[in-house]
Amino acid sequence: MVYVDEYPKTSKLVRSEFIVAFGALAIGAIFGVIQALHRTGVFRGFVSSADYYTLLTAHGVLLALVFTTFFIAGLFSWAVSNSLERELPHRIAWAAFWVMLVGTVMAAVAIIGGLVGAPSILGHSLQADVLFTFYAPMKAHPAFYLGAALIIVGSWVAGGAYFKSLWEWRSENPDERIPLRTFMVVTTMLMWYISTIGVAVEVVVFLIPWSLGLIQNVDPLLTRTLFWYFGHPVVYFWLMPAYLVWYTVLPKLAGGRLFSDPLARVVFVLFLLLSTPVGFHHQYVDPGIPEGFKFIAMTNTMFLLLPSLLTAFTVVASMEHGARQRGATGYLSWLRNLPWGNPAFAGCALAGLMFAAGGFSGMINAGMNINYLIHNTLWVPGHFHLTVGTAFALTAMAISYWLVPQITGKKLQRRSLAVAQPYVWFIGMTLMSNAMHRAGLAGIPRRTAEPTYDEFAFEGVAGTVGEMRIQIAIGGFLLFVGAALFLIVMAETFLARRGGTLSVNGTLPDPLSGAEHSPRILDNYKLWTAIALVLIVIAYGPPLASMIADGITAPGSPPIPV
Repeated sequence: MVYVDEYPKTSKLVRSEFIVAFGALAIGAIFGVIQALHRTGVFRGFVSSADYYTLLTAHGVLLALVFTTFFIAGLFSWAVSNSLERELPHRIAWAAFWVMLVGTVMAAVAIIGGLVGAPSILGHSLQADVLFTFYAPMKAHPAFYLGAALIIVGSWVAGGAYFKSLWEWRSENPDERIPLRTFMVVTTMLMWYISTIGVAVEVVVFLIPWSLGLIQNVDPLLTRTLFWYFGHPVVYFWLMPAYLVWYTVLPKLAGGRLFSDPLARVVFVLFLLLSTPVGFHHQYVDPGIPEGFKFIAMTNTMFLLLPSLLTAFTVVASMEHGARQRGATGYLSWLRNLPWGNPAFAGCALAGLMFAAGGFSGMINAGMNINYLIHNTLWVPGHFHLTVGTAFALTAMAISYWLVPQITGKKLQRRSLAVAQPYVWFIGMTLMSNAMHRAGLAGIPRRTAEPTYDEFAFEGVAGTVGEMRIQIAIGGFLLFVGAALFLIVMAETFLARRGGTLSVNGTLPDPLSGAEHSPRILDNYKLWTAIALVLIVIAYGPPLASMIADGITAPGSPPIPV
């Protein structure tokens, strides 16, 4: 396949977005391995326990917000441009990139500034040890909140480019169904616009004025609720792009075709409806929220199992079709005929397998009663490292092996490293996440530089606790190695000379069951958005009204120094 760049402006944008994403991944991975070694006591020579929280904040923000948002922007830019066969609106798309980049720099300066002893800015000392879950009463420097706000605003602007492209395409093709990849992008962005309302209000109305000293007190319960209104849907902002890859590219990598376009559309509509009214399941132990509304959140969360189960069926069926096209027979022996030596396929398939395990642990998180057993323990990071840390991150790395050669016109370099990388990541995550889940069941807390309970201290290597400690350290180190292998491959590919023929083919085959087999109402965004908003009002309206009323008479608490 000779390289022909049909959409050079969009390809340049995608390359820029990926470069920022990979830079965030590199720094976040370094901070991650330092945390793993420090938290387990294997090696504590990098940072003090006081500075551990700065690295923890940077790790969470860089990987869960910066890496994800920039990579998703790049993936979505490619998906819309490629499926609608047109360049993205150039000025809008680049404006989004620069707004997000400025926000990233501001947040990074606020976080790292406290670590290196930078001078005060805006009359406040630089610091942001508030972790990724930023809500009162812990307070960061105003630059941190301004930066986080700009990253989100930039993602909104990027969505404007996707919507404008779709509007132009529909004006030219009024009777055609929306191409599946664009349908997935637009549905994801609608969910994102709805779910980020909470964090936007939290940051702009409360945290920025509070951090500047314009208001003295804020209500911790209200800011916590507004954060978690966004804090769980953001998981689906990470996962829906992975689903886009699993539905549209993975079947091709397996040698087959997507089993059902209609089922894929149903899944994304369900995510739009159900992703947001679930945040109270993060607040089961919070007073001030009626139990009935926590129950509603639990029920909605359990309903979210449906699109995941539909995805498991559809994606596995698509892979089986590919294997049988390659000559496979038998009930399960077809698995051997899949291209496990292709790093793009192997990474996506292993990410999906790991996400299934994350779904099972997520059911524990969602249950009102059993959640009390694992709340605020190492179980929780064990769970989300399976979701954002593998389902999204490993899929992003895997699809880069297929997509980066197409947007650069350069052959993938260091293929042997690329082939090994998904397996190194998978083994590392299996070790670390398994030990974290078990440590959580033993009551070992999360978010601490060291356990706060003597009976659960990570001391010595003997016994069950010692074994879990070593597993976490080894797993974290292997994840760092996996990230390093990926970044080496990407760096050499970006720096390689263009020319010759590519090792990948970017053409995607038509699904076995196409869009024409699904009802047109699935493309009615106005209807599904309206239903989603009604469900949110039911789930959040009365509790938020009560919190606001209480805040008028009892304006909250002063900040806790960090």
